[in-house]
Formats: sequence, C-alpha cells, structure tokens
Amino acid sequence: MTTAPATAGGLRGWLNPAAPADPVVVTDRRERRLIGLEIAVVLTVTLGLSGLRSALSLLEALLAPAPLTDQQVALNAPASTDTWIDLAFQLVRALQLAGWGALAAYLLLRAGFALRRVGLDGRRAGRDTLHSFGLAALIGIPGLGLYLLGRVAGITPDVAPSTLSDDWWRIPMLILSAAANSWAEEVVMIGYLLTRFRQLGWSENRSALVAAVVRGCYHLYQGVGAFVGNLVMGLVFARYWQRTNRLWPLVGAHLVIDIVAFVGYALLVDVLPF
Repeated sequence: MTTAPATAGGLRGWLNPAAPADPVVVTDRRERRLIGLEIAVVLTVTLGLSGLRSALSLLEALLAPAPLTDQQVALNAPASTDTWIDLAFQLVRALQLAGWGALAAYLLLRAGFALRRVGLDGRRAGRDTLHSFGLAALIGIPGLGLYLLGRVAGITPDVAPSTLSDDWWRIPMLILSAAANSWAEEVVMIGYLLTRFRQLGWSENRSALVAAVVRGCYHLYQGVGAFVGNLVMGLVFARYWQRTNRLWPLVGAHLVIDIVAFVGYALLVDVLPF
C-alpha cells in the first residue's frame, strides 16, 4: 500500500487539501502516545532544541548594548585557529546534521514506511531537479528581499553566510554544509514530521503550520525577518510535499539556496553592497 497525495484541484485544493487517499491514522491509544513521545524526542535531539537555543540567542542579542543591526551572525564560522582542527570541526558538524536526517529516515522505515512513500526515490529525477530550481527561485529571491527589508527596519542582524578562512577546503566544505543542512531539515521537518502528524490524524493545514513555526523558530538567531521568511518557506514546502508526495525537490531546492548563499557570499564578500 502506498500513500497517495491529495489531488483536489484548483486553489481550494492547495489552501485546504484533503487527507491522503489511503489514510494511515493510528487509532490505538498506546501507539499514539508512543508516536507523540517519539516526535518529542526527535525534536529535542535535533531541530526543536536548536529552536530553543536560537530563541535564547535572539534574546541575548536584543539585550546587548549594541543595536541588532550592528551585530553579526555567522552561519559557517571557524571553530579553531588551527586549519586542520577547524576542518575536523566542520566535518563533525556536517556529520551531525546528516545523522539527524538519517535518524528520521530510519524511524520512518522502522514504522513501515518505505522511503519512496515520502518521495525519497529516483523515479522522477528530471522533474524533481526542475522543481528544485523553481522552488529555490520562488523562495530564495523573495527571501533576500525580506532580509534586506529587515536590515532597513532594524530587526535583522548582519547575517554572514561564511566567515571561514580562505583555505583550500573552504568551498567544498561550504557545499557539504549546504547538503547536510538541506538533508537534515527537509527529512526531519517534512518527510518525518508531517508523516507522523498524519498518523495522529492531524489536518494537513495544522501539520504544515506547526512544522513551519518550528522551522522559523530555529532560525530566530538570524532575527525576526529570518523567522518570517523561514515560516513562509516551511508553509510552501509542506504544502508542496502534501500535494505531490515528493521530498527530493525540497532537499534540492534547499541545497541550491544554501549553496548560492554560502559559496556566493564567500566568493563575493568583498564586492557585495550589503
């Protein structure tokens, strides 16, 4: 049995999609409690805990003497003054993110969901790739505008996608970091979390909203603008998955956005006007 995406047509189908044709709602009370506990544990270990740390980081920034616009946040920062130790730290961070996504995928497999049921298969590689670039443009271009607007409004710090030293491994490491981030976030927040919410009988809109809010929260350290931008990204990505049941395009879109941000900034930081 495979889970078919909702197929109601028109704008109404996108704004308020129906449940899948073959619902996977769990009715046993003990199993539902275990699913809820598992979700709590996964979020605590992975991106939910990141959300709490992010909120505390924003609070600390707001309480600092310097205004928020005069503060800088680095997304890929050095962890050591020694280049080899720094490289090792960066690789460990990427491995941790890859592990988060792998954990979510493994738990879905243990629950009886083949990865193709959440859209992690190669059946539509060409179409998935095209959709990845389309989604990246849809999210990335307005996201940059929202960041600049936040800077003007004074609610967003200076976000530096990379402050890594100009070593031979910087660009490959930034690409690997982008891949690890995209894999972890989309598998955990979309493939895993929305599937589990369906098992609990949550509506598609409620599931999308909760997942999007969590996504926004773990970007709070980048300012309120980043919260709003990632909230919108979460809603768009959740609805795309709910309608198409394809996860690779979301991983690919996130990868493109991060590579452009990380590598583009590293190469053009000396000439960027912002």
